[in-house]
Amino acid sequence: MLTAFARAFKTPDLRKKLLFTLGIIVVYRIGTHIPIPGVDYQNVQTCIDVAKGNQGLFGLVNMFSGGALLQITIFALGIMPYITASIILQLLTVVIPRLEALKKEGQAGTAKITQYTRYLTVALAILQGTGLVATARSGALFSGCPVANQIVPDQSIFVTITMVITMTAGTAVVMWLGELITDRGIGNGMSILMFISIAATFPAALWAIKQQGSLADGWIEFGTVILVGLFMVGLVVFVEQAQRRIPVQYAKRMIGRRSYGGTSTYIPLKVNQAGVIPVIFASSLLYIPALIAQFSSGNSEWKAWIEAHLVRGDHPIYISLYFLLIVFFAFFYVAISFNPEEVADNMKKYGGFIPGIRAGRPTAEYLSYVLNRITWPGSLYLGLIALVPTMALVGFGASQNFPFGGTSILIIVGVGLETVKQIESQLQQRNYEGFLR
Repeated sequence: MLTAFARAFKTPDLRKKLLFTLGIIVVYRIGTHIPIPGVDYQNVQTCIDVAKGNQGLFGLVNMFSGGALLQITIFALGIMPYITASIILQLLTVVIPRLEALKKEGQAGTAKITQYTRYLTVALAILQGTGLVATARSGALFSGCPVANQIVPDQSIFVTITMVITMTAGTAVVMWLGELITDRGIGNGMSILMFISIAATFPAALWAIKQQGSLADGWIEFGTVILVGLFMVGLVVFVEQAQRRIPVQYAKRMIGRRSYGGTSTYIPLKVNQAGVIPVIFASSLLYIPALIAQFSSGNSEWKAWIEAHLVRGDHPIYISLYFLLIVFFAFFYVAISFNPEEVADNMKKYGGFIPGIRAGRPTAEYLSYVLNRITWPGSLYLGLIALVPTMALVGFGASQNFPFGGTSILIIVGVGLETVKQIESQLQQRNYEGFLR
């Protein structure tokens, strides 16, 4: 990987793309530290110091924003509205025929879906910004902080609207920066910004574990976490690269005097076909009951039960529900993102077949059978990776958003592998030596 980056910096046009990407990253990180108008910055820092890593319900979103959410900066919402909008559009593509037709139109249809994603991102940013401002005004953003009610001193309508517009504009700027990296940088802009947001929280989280440790002034715990993180990175790389290759043979066809086809290829089915989406879905769904209980008044029995069983990350009921939801959403997402009937029809249309399997419906049934078989280990792997923060919470007294937790490691390793592959592919295009030397 380091060799690929060194060779990229030696290539003039790739060096410009890398430097442009680094410049956009610097702008993005600066924006995560600029507070929005109407917020008392000193009170915010006081509440952050009081929390000391116990970020509660907003910890996951704060991780995706690079720590900007709890500081209530102009990039407080980060890339999460765009991620949510992309997932919603992807799910609606299966339900709405118009979106499915646009997806099949190629580049023009993809551009139209991207435009819809931008509009939905702005709408979600307005909704989430309003919720964040309301939470900050009520003091629920930092539970247990004595000055939590004084984070927004002026609670007039004009100041509230200004804060929501500022955060919405910040989300639009983040989306624009990601598209700039995709167009003029090394590509995969949104994922790179997500990578930077998560990686930016690592040093503070690791140092907090060292300060909270008691063995050898915390260095034993610090070293153990580093070793566990390296082991998890290796495990994630191994599983993310694992795939089942189904051989496909294309029959020869005579068109005029020329013969076409007769080639052999394969269909790559990844073990973790769903990626990190099931973990995000499960986390978001488990946050809803705790969020409702936090904003509800009174001391009802259902509120007490939720606070006792679904807020604490180390409770057996929370762990069991979290694991089962991840397994369920893994199968659900694979079912809507990979259509065996469509793949079988396309193979039959172009004269392709799996050796030993008849074309058409038997091929679709075989693909569905193989996909279900490899989704089981993939879903169980996602569930076990996601439970690492819980085990860290019990073993080291760390926060629920452990620095080497499942969501963060899956995103960082996935984006890192994809970025390296893109750089290597561009290097191969620019350093092709040819057959005759």
